[in-house]
Amino acid sequence: MLGKMTFQPSRASVGVWAAIAVTLSALPAATAVPPPPAVHPAHDLADGHYPLDAIERVIAPTGKVVCPHVDKTRYRGDVIRYHSPVNVAVPFVPHLRAFETLVADVAVKHFGRAPRKIRHIGTYNCRRIRQWPTFLSEHGLANGIDIAAFEFAAAPRVIRGTLAPALRGAFSARIRPHWRSTSKKDRAVRAFLHDLGRRLVAAEAIFRVVLGPGYPGHEDHLHLDCAPWRLVEIDLDAASAQE
Repeated sequence: MLGKMTFQPSRASVGVWAAIAVTLSALPAATAVPPPPAVHPAHDLADGHYPLDAIERVIAPTGKVVCPHVDKTRYRGDVIRYHSPVNVAVPFVPHLRAFETLVADVAVKHFGRAPRKIRHIGTYNCRRIRQWPTFLSEHGLANGIDIAAFEFAAAPRVIRGTLAPALRGAFSARIRPHWRSTSKKDRAVRAFLHDLGRRLVAAEAIFRVVLGPGYPGHEDHLHLDCAPWRLVEIDLDAASAQE
């Protein structure tokens, strides 16, 4: 398996995240958290600024979490609909729209059509990062989304003859079980998911954080957010990369 992990704080957060790396290093091994990321030169989104970058993420490790106010909106999806509306920060919406466009592009390449819906398992949730309780989750700022599956309708008649029989009807591409499936019948779906994963990692202007299978607690979903640092950890299958 090929894994990739990078950590690059924004210019506004270099000092804070250097301290965070020290804090994480002090955690006992028994907590089984990921190793603290190394600090690299600054990396921002394409425009060099994101409205939520300046919000403090460091919080008390215990007690009630009080999340900062951010302007939120209910977003259904413009390019591809989500199975239910997402409650996200207003600045996050253009990134979701770009994500939908990317998903559609990769899906058309593999299956001749875009998904009918994207299934998510969470957006806004005022809480800590589970592995690192002194940090506010990006979900607490409505600045992240967890993606579990992509639901496809039956293919239009005009392209059915170009597809394998299993891909002509309606089907779902799910992070679990398809991401790690070694079954021949799942090969095309797995290739789509891994191709999408590689494209998400490469498209640094869409999301700074891309986590998926291979990162603790993410075997059944992709976590995507716009935190003020670059963090990527996701297993990409070498065989799929060549398909």
